[in-house]
Amino acid sequence: MKRLLLIVFILSGCVGKNKTPTRETINAIDLKRGKVVLCGPSEKQFGKVLFETSCSPKVQKDVDLAIALLHSFEYDEAEKVFAKVIDEEPRCAMAYWGVAMCNYHPLWAPPLPAELEKGAKAIAIAQSIKSKTARETAYIEAIAKFYHHWDKTDHPTRFRNFEEAMEKNYLNYPNDKEAAIFYALALTGAADPADRSFIKQKKASAILTALQSKAPDHPGIIHYIIHANDYPALAAIALPAARKYATIAPASAHAQHMPSHIFTRLGLWDECIYSNRVSTAAAKCYAENTGIKGHWDEELHGMDYLVYAYLQKGDNKQAHEQCEYLKTIDEVWPANFKVAYAFAAIPARYFLENKMWEEAAALPIHPLNFPWEKFPWQKAIIHFTRVLGAANTGQIDLARAELKNLTVIHDTLVEQRDPYKANQVQIQIKTAEAWIFFKEGKNNEALEAMNTAANMEDYTQKHPVTPGEVIPARELLGDMLLQMNKPAIALIAYEATLKEHPNRFNSLYGAGIAAKKLGDKEKANTYHQQLITIATNTDRPELEIAKLSLKK
Repeated sequence: MKRLLLIVFILSGCVGKNKTPTRETINAIDLKRGKVVLCGPSEKQFGKVLFETSCSPKVQKDVDLAIALLHSFEYDEAEKVFAKVIDEEPRCAMAYWGVAMCNYHPLWAPPLPAELEKGAKAIAIAQSIKSKTARETAYIEAIAKFYHHWDKTDHPTRFRNFEEAMEKNYLNYPNDKEAAIFYALALTGAADPADRSFIKQKKASAILTALQSKAPDHPGIIHYIIHANDYPALAAIALPAARKYATIAPASAHAQHMPSHIFTRLGLWDECIYSNRVSTAAAKCYAENTGIKGHWDEELHGMDYLVYAYLQKGDNKQAHEQCEYLKTIDEVWPANFKVAYAFAAIPARYFLENKMWEEAAALPIHPLNFPWEKFPWQKAIIHFTRVLGAANTGQIDLARAELKNLTVIHDTLVEQRDPYKANQVQIQIKTAEAWIFFKEGKNNEALEAMNTAANMEDYTQKHPVTPGEVIPARELLGDMLLQMNKPAIALIAYEATLKEHPNRFNSLYGAGIAAKKLGDKEKANTYHQQLITIATNTDRPELEIAKLSLKK
């Protein structure tokens, strides 16, 4: 009898400790809910994911779908599915873990305070639920490290905390491929942008590549291979993955766009254009079907890569059409870092690549109602474009005024403890100083500043959101050297640019001109022939000069 009473006592205690989260507690998370909206094939293909949980079989299909969406960075739609699981089975701990993961997004901008608060609330509920496995507890505690004291801990520290916790899971559960996949993602997210050896990225890529043969249609494996190798020195490794990802998850706009990161790194402009035409169309569809007021941020992100590719083919007609279309866009949701970058970079690229200096000097801020004060790095692109435009049109006073604006932004980023972006603006400042010196006839000072800018950029990785610098500093060094009639050094600068940025229109043209001035006809013909092969639909005058050079 005593034993029976003891069992009843224990069971009643367990039930008390494992109460179902109240509706009030769940509502406090403010979950995204609704029908999953994505544009793609009618069968809604997102890849194949099997994510084992202790939740009931009735919600397993939705859990797998949510994880697949999460692996393609379809965060809003993934959260909707996790919310559906929570509504059907409030004691499914991993559904709350999923909500926290949806607000983590490691390779984008840091989560907003509201997202951090949401993730912290979700993970607190997950921790309170006792009916979960040791493996599930490990997953939950790992992401809890990211949200712990989120209002007091800086972003890089939160990243490292999650990475270290996921490494333990990866080692403790060697047969769990999801632990390996999420650890690889954590490695890439926590990588130091200044690390030119790519230690963490290479480790992530190796882990994922080892898994690929076992799960060839897993969206996370293929997607994160692309991110881990999204650098000029590594991009070729991810080319097979880039050419496959869109077919694995064709219903995801991001899966359509993501391969273009590798195509851009390798100068495969036609593939980049196709990828982003599909992704921007899918993004428009998504905005229409979800009732977004204005445009979805993924559309502008794709447009940035699209314009970059058009410009490298010398296709000003298509690039200009995108620029004009951008002028009609005044409202984008969400108004985030990649939207700010696209608004600034797209017109800046068009003017700078074409050396349209007068237009560059007068580059307007668009849209005026955008919260630019939240995005100083992106706003710096506008001032940088104006500096180059003003310097190259002899408006030195205007150039110096815009240089002061860059300095203010740099100091702001330093105060915000954002060294990466502060360094990016410092490169722009040195470049601006160089061209002002050059137009003032101070060639030695100009070359010193321009070399400093180029060297700084060589040791700085591009931000994951960008197709590349608005215009490479070493290419600008080549332009300056060519104007100084120093073709030998200019050729070195252009060739160095082409190693990092294959098939860039202006560097191919500049290298050909520099080689011709040196009397190296073979090398001049090689570069000009390469330019003609790439630029098949252009009215750029440089192409006619290249053709004439080949005829001679």
